[in-house]
Amino acid sequence: MKKLFSIIATALLFTSCVDTVLLPDDKTVEQDYWKTKGEVSQMVNGAYQAMGSSNIIQRLIVWGDFRSDELTPVTSISDGTMTALNEVDGVNIQTTNTFATWGDIYNVINDCNVVLQKAEGVMSIDPSYTEGDYQTDRSQMLALRALCYFYLVRNFRDVPYITEAYMNSSQRMDVPQASPDSVLNGCIKDLKEAEQNALDPSGYTGWRQKGFINRDAIQSILADIYLWRGSVKHDASDYQQCVEYCDKVIASKKANHVKGVNELSEKAYPLADGKNAFRELYIDQNAEESIFELQFDGRNNSNSGLVTMLYKYKNNNSTTGYMSVSSILGENSTVYVNNNQAKTSDYRFKENVYSAGTGSGDYTVRKMIAEQPLTTSDPKDATGQSNSHSRSSANFAQNYIFYRLSDVMLMKAEALTALASGDNDGQLRQAFNLVQYVNSRSIYEGSLSADSLKWQYYNNRTSMENLVLNERLRELSFEGKRWYDLLRYNYRHIDAADYSKTLYRLNEEGYTFSKNDQNFLNLVTRKYTSGGQAAAAKMRSELYLYWPVNHSDMVVNRALHQNPAYSDEDEFVKN
Repeated sequence: MKKLFSIIATALLFTSCVDTVLLPDDKTVEQDYWKTKGEVSQMVNGAYQAMGSSNIIQRLIVWGDFRSDELTPVTSISDGTMTALNEVDGVNIQTTNTFATWGDIYNVINDCNVVLQKAEGVMSIDPSYTEGDYQTDRSQMLALRALCYFYLVRNFRDVPYITEAYMNSSQRMDVPQASPDSVLNGCIKDLKEAEQNALDPSGYTGWRQKGFINRDAIQSILADIYLWRGSVKHDASDYQQCVEYCDKVIASKKANHVKGVNELSEKAYPLADGKNAFRELYIDQNAEESIFELQFDGRNNSNSGLVTMLYKYKNNNSTTGYMSVSSILGENSTVYVNNNQAKTSDYRFKENVYSAGTGSGDYTVRKMIAEQPLTTSDPKDATGQSNSHSRSSANFAQNYIFYRLSDVMLMKAEALTALASGDNDGQLRQAFNLVQYVNSRSIYEGSLSADSLKWQYYNNRTSMENLVLNERLRELSFEGKRWYDLLRYNYRHIDAADYSKTLYRLNEEGYTFSKNDQNFLNLVTRKYTSGGQAAAAKMRSELYLYWPVNHSDMVVNRALHQNPAYSDEDEFVKN
């Protein structure tokens, strides 16, 4: 039993989508394991722990943040990881790139599949493992698996869709890629089943309330998937589904809100005030407004993936991570400026990013790294303030947030804007009100410009779409959202994509892939001090928005086809 569990719980179930599972062939070991409620709980917790592996957190940052306009590579570092990052930054991704691998995500998927296949049988062996326990565990594993596949679709587009548990090395894994439509449909089906037996958001206190996938988290993932699919396919019904699921989450957060001692009147939305939000979200963690975040206690597990990318790439022997902050978020940017509102009145301007002083061109991430909030109540007085990067890179007890309330509110605003039939549509005003609330909670209350986000500046679809996109950047920077925000923007401004077939099949049929939107390209490449036009030219069509299938996976799984934007000699051998 110890042998089996040690293999599974350390995320070695299978090393890539196309490898075989590293389980012993001695079936006695497996049969001796699935006997108790505690063993099921260990497997469920192991799936969450596998999701928090350093390799996965690194990829979430590279996939969701680094490919966008938020982050740039640190030029002083030279090693294999930096070579891979420079390929990404130069839009010259090779099929051998270490970040073009999906094996660690499939490890988590297989962990989920194992629980889904084995847990039900424990009820007949251990009476303490009830139907309710099983349905709760099943709900979490269905949702976590769907979240994994959603990441894979947004990054690789066409991926093998596997719902069978791989338990021994004799099972074959030559599984072809499925179309994104079929994968997302499977995710939605699983999430709707998971929703029926989900953990109640108030069912736990402490870290479990945010560390386990509950009903709020499931509905947030559903809203995100519908928003993505609506943008890709220009489907109003998907946008409407997004709004409805956002409303469910918002209603739940309001219903479970605990009124603070200094809260004189009921808040329209239970978001922390700007001067307190940084501490609650990124220092104390598991804030009331949070929905789902992976837990790192610094003892049993440490967020080394976050440390490596954004803080210290060689533990305490280095002064920087692999990535620095793009100048678009620095002292001379306009990201935090709306109309006449001074950027220095926005707490996030000083809390998200640190620079050595006004005018400095070298910026580092402060959010999720600093262990102290601003030491002044007025953010304009924080120029040159210490970044509080004093904690050790070891035992890094920093959670990774997947969803929180302001994210859901801004998803709803984006969907409402897309649904608006014209510039006078009332849904635009609803969207504006959501953005205004998120924005105003982060503005210093003593600022004369605190109310300068005014409706008359954003009463048309184009302005509102840009406002939502900008507010998501201000609010959610470095939280793995920006690249997908930009992709949704791009998809809305090109012809609806065909998600019913794989890229390989469409290419074989002579399908013409849409050119990417010029405004999208301008946004993505604005971080470059030079070479921006060349980078934009390399992202000319939808094909180039997705990663290649890694060469090693192509060699092992003969059923895979390469993204036509990339060449791989093994693809030509197979065909």
